[in-house]
Amino acid sequence: MVEIVVNVMFLFQVIKVYNEDNTSKAVEVPTDVTARDICQLFVLKNHCIDDHSWTLFEHLSHLGIERTIEDHESVMEVSSGWGMDSDSRLYFRKNYAKYEFFKRPLDFFPDHMVSISTETNGLVDHSELIQTFLKSSTCPEIHGYLHAKEQSKKSWKKFYFVLRRSGLYYSNKGTSKEPRHLQLFADFSDSHVYTVLSAKKLHGAPTEFGFCVKSTKCSSARDLKLLCADDEQTRTCWITAMRLLKGKYGLFKNKAKITTLPFQRSISENSLVAMDFSGQKTRVIENPSEALSVAVEEGLSWRRKSCHRLSGHGSPSAAQSSVPNIAIHLAQPWFHGKLSREEAQRLIIQQGLIDGVFLLRDSQSNPKTFVLSLCHMQKIKHFQILPVDDEGELFYSLDDGHTRFADLIQLVEFYQLNRGVLPCKLKHHCAQITL
Repeated sequence: MVEIVVNVMFLFQVIKVYNEDNTSKAVEVPTDVTARDICQLFVLKNHCIDDHSWTLFEHLSHLGIERTIEDHESVMEVSSGWGMDSDSRLYFRKNYAKYEFFKRPLDFFPDHMVSISTETNGLVDHSELIQTFLKSSTCPEIHGYLHAKEQSKKSWKKFYFVLRRSGLYYSNKGTSKEPRHLQLFADFSDSHVYTVLSAKKLHGAPTEFGFCVKSTKCSSARDLKLLCADDEQTRTCWITAMRLLKGKYGLFKNKAKITTLPFQRSISENSLVAMDFSGQKTRVIENPSEALSVAVEEGLSWRRKSCHRLSGHGSPSAAQSSVPNIAIHLAQPWFHGKLSREEAQRLIIQQGLIDGVFLLRDSQSNPKTFVLSLCHMQKIKHFQILPVDDEGELFYSLDDGHTRFADLIQLVEFYQLNRGVLPCKLKHHCAQITL
């Protein structure tokens, strides 16, 4: 059931917002509240860092689909399209890929899928790709093969699709783009693009990389225009292009906001350096081995002080001083405990398939080890963290003991600064908060 209670003054409404663990919180908000307003409200309530990756999602359980609600969108307009008996919810969670296409358009739009529309006769300049999407006179053309579900049938067919300013088309003759061969599949003046959460199970899709175009008036699965890509990069390209195309109807229309989005002031991966403050003058530690040695010594010193303070208050005793080194990671936001491989992959996908999104969890196959789950090149990889016993002292390592850490906090901090054996540095941890 849709859970919205109208205030007698009609100036405010009570909405219920859900977290990933399905806990929820009801808040009273103005009727003109936007998705960005809701995100800022929960960021403040939960003392989170507002890095513009917090996102409000529209989740339609009865259809098995969800989408990012753009920052400018009215939450009440979104919820007004829900049926009274539908299981429709608002979810608040991280989405690191939300604005990543502004910073790294090449990662989202492969060369072989993008060209300037025939109206402008030319190839697209990737440095101006996003701005070109938002101009009223031009629009890059996205093209490639997709699987489409036939209306009122269980079968899927592969067609060559073309996304233009006027809508999404498919060719009824190979890869021909001649007007007589292009059939309109969907327009976006009154529609949104959604991710299909279980495309194979729900719709018999050939792959799990499903998405769909849904009209705001549509309430039945029969009315969804279902599509399926062969891989995640292709799906991401189409969905991102459709989101930008919606910009012609309101998304990011204020170009001044585009050039001043806060993420452009965020800390870059190369701006974090190891520093030595032990002498009269501070210096940058450029040698990675020295940086690791200093980090390990600093960590051990801090933990010895912590253990001493705890034992002074009666918990734990000096004999138990090694316990904090083992369990100190449990309170970290990047540690997710007994999470399965499948659940870890789902969480990373939900929070954005961009380089460096990660989490740590207990290993299911070996109870004495941990696993680092990391996204790189839109693929999720899993690395085992092994315990190393060195003369009675316990360390953790990702590279068979060559680089050792006294605890998982040191390990994470090191790989946030150094790529080491990993395909990329750790940048964004998967966060779960209690509303």
